[in-house]
Amino acid sequence: MSAVEAPAKILVTGASGFISAHVCRVALEHGYHVIGTVRSKSKGDYLDNLFREYGARFRYVVVEDIVKPSVFDDHVKGIDAVLHTASPFHFRANDPKELIDPAVHGTTGILKSIFKNGPNVKRVVITSSVAAVIFPTESPYTFTEKDWNTYSPDLIKKEGKNAPQGHKYQASKTLAEHAAWEFMKANEGNIKFDLVTINPSWVLGPTIHQAKEPKALNESIRQFWEHISRPQPKEALAVSGPNFVDVRDVALAHVRALEVSEAGGQRFIASKGPFTYQQFYDILRDARVPNVPEGYPGCDKNTKTNYQDGSKAERVLGLKYTHTKDTVIDTLMSIRTRFPHTNRQPVHSQL
Repeated sequence: MSAVEAPAKILVTGASGFISAHVCRVALEHGYHVIGTVRSKSKGDYLDNLFREYGARFRYVVVEDIVKPSVFDDHVKGIDAVLHTASPFHFRANDPKELIDPAVHGTTGILKSIFKNGPNVKRVVITSSVAAVIFPTESPYTFTEKDWNTYSPDLIKKEGKNAPQGHKYQASKTLAEHAAWEFMKANEGNIKFDLVTINPSWVLGPTIHQAKEPKALNESIRQFWEHISRPQPKEALAVSGPNFVDVRDVALAHVRALEVSEAGGQRFIASKGPFTYQQFYDILRDARVPNVPEGYPGCDKNTKTNYQDGSKAERVLGLKYTHTKDTVIDTLMSIRTRFPHTNRQPVHSQL
């Protein structure tokens, strides 16, 4: 028997984000009733318009600050499941607390609210990240759900504001996910719901969330656009990026995590595999996509990489990862379709 079935009522926190907008769409496509939390009325109105074909099965509520205690108390009443996606993702934090506090307190806050006021909730799915899994190590290494990133939180303790931006974010995701599992352990025997975490790698794919220009897109898509819209140094093209996954696969993983009974109590890495930006250039060139840098074909042939193993999500959740070519082309075409002026952006000679 499924843990949660449509037309159940689900709460999606942070519904206006890159991943969460897709999560809402997939959930609606599967027949669920979706209530999304957003930080402002304008963000909610955007989603109302985006999902207008689903009528009354989508609505939003404004939650301005997820750090405030009990802020979710009223919103979990009458809910059958919660998809908690709300957490900041950027590399501009001065103090690590700018990322850590909303990530940790938002996560524990929603769990506390469900524990107190959500008696109907059967399952909670939290959007974690491979940032909570991976740590510096020699290549090649294969990361699995058994791995935990203790390196970044330890680095933050030592260096604080001086820590690298990437580790500030990684620490926030590690500490938030750890807090979630600790909450479940501490309340074992008294809790009526179970927990699943989805740990995506670097997320690409088409954008449907609100953004007025490319630089206002989420971090992963913005960086993709910066690499594709102008030539990069050879060393930037040859280095192995983080592994990647299509946002549509991540969204489906969240919904399948609601429906697959045996998913309860488990972590799931969502990852297609490693990449280099030269690989992306090659894909776009072979597909005859215009106005894309050529890069330095072959510069990445000896690139060493680590792997983030997403096969468990395939086995248990039934995911079938989108082909790399489709993800890369759809990501770029999504940006160019939404922002037509980018089609005319010149590509200059190589660096």
